[in-house]
Amino acid sequence: MNPIARQIITLAFIAGVAIAAPIALPTPAAGAQSACADLGGTVDASQICHAHTAGRGYEATFTFPVGYPDQQALTAYLTQRRQDFISFAEEKPPRDYRYVLDAKADAYHSGTPSSGTESLVFEEYSDSGGAHPVTGFYAFNYDLAKGAPTTFDTLFKPDTNPVEALDPIVQREMDKHWEGYGGPAHANTLGDKVYQDFAITDDAVIFFIGQGMWLPEVAGPQDVSVRRSELTSILA
Repeated sequence: MNPIARQIITLAFIAGVAIAAPIALPTPAAGAQSACADLGGTVDASQICHAHTAGRGYEATFTFPVGYPDQQALTAYLTQRRQDFISFAEEKPPRDYRYVLDAKADAYHSGTPSSGTESLVFEEYSDSGGAHPVTGFYAFNYDLAKGAPTTFDTLFKPDTNPVEALDPIVQREMDKHWEGYGGPAHANTLGDKVYQDFAITDDAVIFFIGQGMWLPEVAGPQDVSVRRSELTSILA
């Protein structure tokens, strides 16, 4: 999916706690472009960047491990995300409480440090639109061997139908998550848009589904871990 189109979709729905344990990414090589520095953030002893911006009626906070390989893509997204949020907040009339954007990222890894993958998944809490605050996701994935991003399209073999394979697996999990609210969950109505934000581990692909994208907003954001063994025939 076109990155700009994907960002529009993400912002439209942004409005889980990850199943696999997140790990720290390595520190970027000396001289590499730093998303943290570009955002005016500071790095703590655990190599976590904290970037905070506040103005009249708004505040935006990004918290993320500093070692993701593609710093340029990270900088581009977070800079634009912050600017879009600030522009939205500044155009709104003053209110008694601030507009808030709080995005925190966890890192995931598969394979070896030289030929595996690195994933960085932001969980974004925002009250910058709609009737109430909502939580969505934005994920980055990088193939270390190829030196290139991994997207939903490149994660799977050409001429396969990953949505057809994923929907029944994820539907079962959604039915479990919707238990207690009444009846089974409805089917996926958004196609591959639901699966754009994911993380890759040695054992699974974890899909992060924003609030309201599959289940009604009252159910909150969702994450579903799909075993790689269930996707062997279609994974690239």
